[in-house]
Amino acid sequence: MNPLHVHRWPRQLKLLSLGGLMIGSLVTGRLLHSRVSWASPYPYPFQAATADSVTESLNREITFYQERIQQNPTDGSDRAALAQTYLKMGRATGNSNWYLLAEQSARQSLEYLPFHNSTALISLAQLTEAKHDFSQAIELAQQILDEDATNEAAQTILVTSYLATGNVEDAHQIANQLVQALPTLGTFTLRALTHEAQCMTEAALSDFQAALTLEEPQAMGSSARVRTLMGRLYAQHGQLDQAKQLYQDALRILPRYPLALVQLAQLETQQGHYRKAKHLYSKVFTSTDYPTVFDHVALQGVAHAAALRSIDGASTAKQRATAESLWNTAEEQFRQHDDLDSFGHRRELARLLLTRGNPDDVAEALTLMQQEATIRRDPETLNVLAWALLQQDQVEAAQAAIQEAMESQGNGPTSQNSPKACRAETLYRAAQIEEALGNNVQAEQYRQHAEAANPTFNDRAKRMAGILSYSERDE
Repeated sequence: MNPLHVHRWPRQLKLLSLGGLMIGSLVTGRLLHSRVSWASPYPYPFQAATADSVTESLNREITFYQERIQQNPTDGSDRAALAQTYLKMGRATGNSNWYLLAEQSARQSLEYLPFHNSTALISLAQLTEAKHDFSQAIELAQQILDEDATNEAAQTILVTSYLATGNVEDAHQIANQLVQALPTLGTFTLRALTHEAQCMTEAALSDFQAALTLEEPQAMGSSARVRTLMGRLYAQHGQLDQAKQLYQDALRILPRYPLALVQLAQLETQQGHYRKAKHLYSKVFTSTDYPTVFDHVALQGVAHAAALRSIDGASTAKQRATAESLWNTAEEQFRQHDDLDSFGHRRELARLLLTRGNPDDVAEALTLMQQEATIRRDPETLNVLAWALLQQDQVEAAQAAIQEAMESQGNGPTSQNSPKACRAETLYRAAQIEEALGNNVQAEQYRQHAEAANPTFNDRAKRMAGILSYSERDE
């Protein structure tokens, strides 16, 4: 992917398509005062967005700050604000070029305003976190907090970076302090994520519900995100109807919100609704000119659906070739990224290589995951690492990785808690590893806990997670 050049900004801004994702606050003009509702336990109390309204809002904001900078080129504050807007665009589109523009603007801001410029520093910290340079993100956040000990954005970066690096205890402590000091949709969501990381499902759901009582009309993206995260938690515990309703609610707020589209498509795939899944994935692709960080997820999702469809029915050479072609296309897109080590691409490429099932790919997948584990040690990363190690017959190392994943959630062998609250995927992986070690009793216990955690985790879900391979037929 070629970076945008400064002198091409106006043309590129028109070409890029938003697709509807907005993580931070969003100005929507005339939409703010209208109220709608639908049949849902958590109806959105404000007017939902359209792709055009989001596009117009962000373009207006970008144009506003660009015009101010033209009038006063040495103003550091406007450049810092523009960096934040570019970050919104990056999150909205999944296009990493916006992150490059945001970094450029933030660094220029610091050149003109080197002191007391927390907005620019926050942008850099958010950028380094997005690139998975968590240690640098933490360092920048601490630098901001040295000047402003109550800076919410800096504390938020600490929480999410600590979660990514497996420091769940410190993440929860900061999130809890934020909720107590300033209870908002954002702070309750943060604490919910720390509860989820500890397998404290009821506490996480309670915080998500509290977050939705504090919705604000200018933060549609945050409202959609909370519903999607809450739906994902329900799905992980087998409550698929609740999950689907929340995903659909999120898409009513932002009709092409990629995170909700992907989660709902995965749920439809698990239920064997492959045509619906493919339709949802098709909405993720927002631009043929500028591949986004969501595109490879959608490509892999369509590949999963094609492979599963060939297993559900009479497998044909054409169906198998279609799935293989989709996985190959996703792999090519990964390898075209100049930033393979950033934005989660390394882990996702490893997952793709392992899922495709070519033995020649396993060594590379393991190398990718060993590199990723040096910077990120959340349960999902450790799970994929354990998978790669198991495929390379490094069973004891795989056991250590999966045990670390469970221990980080408070449900390891020495925990007082029952492991039934952990994700089924983690428990099934642990069962595989114990069986490979000849510990059949422990393996069966893990399987029982996995079935209790998510009774809907069927063979389709197991294949999507790599617990079963696509060469294995249903039992």
